[in-house]
Amino acid sequence: MTPDVDPHFSSPITGAPPAITGAPPAITGAPPAITGAVQSVDRALTILEMLAAHGDLGVTEMAKTLAVHKSTVSRLVSTLEEHGLVEQLSDRGRYQLSLGIVRLAGAARGRLDLVNESRTVSQTLAAETGETVNLVVLSGHETLYLDQASSTSALQIHNWLGKRNPLHATANGRLLLAWLPADDLAHILGETVDAEGRLAAFTPATVTDPTEFAVALATVRTDGYAVAVDELEQGLTAIAAPIRGMGGTVIASLSVSGPSFRLTGDRLKTTIAPLLAAAAQVSTRMSYHSFMGQK
Repeated sequence: MTPDVDPHFSSPITGAPPAITGAPPAITGAPPAITGAVQSVDRALTILEMLAAHGDLGVTEMAKTLAVHKSTVSRLVSTLEEHGLVEQLSDRGRYQLSLGIVRLAGAARGRLDLVNESRTVSQTLAAETGETVNLVVLSGHETLYLDQASSTSALQIHNWLGKRNPLHATANGRLLLAWLPADDLAHILGETVDAEGRLAAFTPATVTDPTEFAVALATVRTDGYAVAVDELEQGLTAIAAPIRGMGGTVIASLSVSGPSFRLTGDRLKTTIAPLLAAAAQVSTRMSYHSFMGQK
């Protein structure tokens, strides 16, 4: 569900190397990848690390540590401030980390918590179904696979861990789209369709018509789970169920996937109940408390 000076001398070395005195010579002819933009990012990250270590610092102090002019630091901290990552103290000219850093850290922590809370459940489900179980979240206009539990089946389809896949052609993606607010869904689909207003086809089974896809999402909401057969690639079937967080928001998808010849008919149907139970178990661990009628 993703970027030298020749290390060899051209003549033999004779005698002892000359003593190094004074400042090292300026490096010229830097590789194209080393740009002013990259240097600015490096300095901005260094500022964040400095503030994390010292609490608050003035522009003069930061400029001295970075060995740059104060105006350079002022521009950098102003940009960081615009993004909510640093804030200026009442003592103007001094800065500290702001709550934007907490927001970023919280997002990372939330995903780590999700992986930790779901892992044993996923492993149990993989053993029970004999198929691969994936934990997937929405990342931009794609799915992102955070964790995977493999079964003991001889035939495994993929190692999905860390991979990204299109939303519309996967059970996980369809599941994650189904409960999005209407405006968010329209925005994602609007940027996903091609010039002719259709979704990309990966196989003959991929749903490419937006109207038909809307019906498919409605079915997901009614059933409480999503199924995709041969849509991302022929021979691959997946079933996905929602993991909900506090307030009932769908925060992730838990899926069972395997070869289509194996996940078919009664076997496909008998996989749904344990998948839904596993997703509900993880949801409870993520502080979700269901109420009657909620799917």
